[in-house]
Amino acid sequence: MLRRTFLGLLGAAGLGAALGKPAHAAGAQHFQGYPGSFGVLFDSTRCIGCRSCEAGCNKVNELPPPPEPFDDLSVLNTKRRTHAWTYTVVNRYDNIPGAAGPVYKKWQCNHCLEPACASSCFVRAFTKTPQGAVTWDGTVCVGCRYCMIACPFEIPTFEYSEPLTPRIMKCTLCYPQITSGKLKVPGCVGACPVEALVYGKRSDLIKIARERFHTFPGRYLNQIYGEHEMGGTNWLYISGVPFSALGMREDLGVTPAPELTSGALATVPIVAAAWPVLLTGIYAINKRKDKIARQEEAQAVARAVAQAQAEAGAKLKKAMTKAEAEQKAAIEREVKRALEEAVKGQSQEGE
Repeated sequence: MLRRTFLGLLGAAGLGAALGKPAHAAGAQHFQGYPGSFGVLFDSTRCIGCRSCEAGCNKVNELPPPPEPFDDLSVLNTKRRTHAWTYTVVNRYDNIPGAAGPVYKKWQCNHCLEPACASSCFVRAFTKTPQGAVTWDGTVCVGCRYCMIACPFEIPTFEYSEPLTPRIMKCTLCYPQITSGKLKVPGCVGACPVEALVYGKRSDLIKIARERFHTFPGRYLNQIYGEHEMGGTNWLYISGVPFSALGMREDLGVTPAPELTSGALATVPIVAAAWPVLLTGIYAINKRKDKIARQEEAQAVARAVAQAQAEAGAKLKKAMTKAEAEQKAAIEREVKRALEEAVKGQSQEGE
């Protein structure tokens, strides 16, 4: 609501008229995906919730270790989501009608054919690659975090712990490692011990899913989640229980995200054009804040130094007074002892 209010104020101020006509975020033609693009098929009937995929992802992406080790399955007692240092998580779902036991679901970026994050980004920091992955370019990102709001799967996360160089963090489908030849399959896929994950061309994955439906009648729902949802994704899912029971949204329809957001994002180019003006103002405000902060810091340091000097002077004076008193007492003791010895010596001579 605050962001919408902000955009409304920009429009009321006349920035939209001054800076040109806004452009829509997407055209009317639906993008069917790059031919031969790759993806992953997740089979929830095979997943055992071992978290090996989490460990594999963490290793190949060189992410910080989690608070709980990957063999600690007690974390499955709480529903988790991805964050800046965790590109994928596995959750457990209990007491699902018709299921023989717990069912597991792996969460990560779905790498949409027409990503909502990309359609909402006015600096084009997100790219849908021909290989299938949705990547992020930190050299152009301005940190507006529209992508976090736009994603229907709530995947992109922000590095709030990095005040100077925060990044938008999410699964990359191991695009850098695969394109450079370091990996042949994503880290999570290679780490799965039960082949609940299959990496390959998206068209082949759909065929594999349908073959499993035919080979194991009654095991699966006749639906491949991600084949059409939100215009389609490169990460696909098959399951023996309703996807809604696994926390997955089934209200998304088949319309690609850019078509849904084009009207709402029509104002975004206004912000893009106004960005230099806004940044200049923010820069000036920050410079003034920095100047005031430096002055306050200098004053605080001066007060601290003066206080320290005063305390040191008082301690020195007290120490000198104590030393003088001790020295005086020592002299008095020595004089008294000398007098006593003199008197004692005279007494001995008189005898």
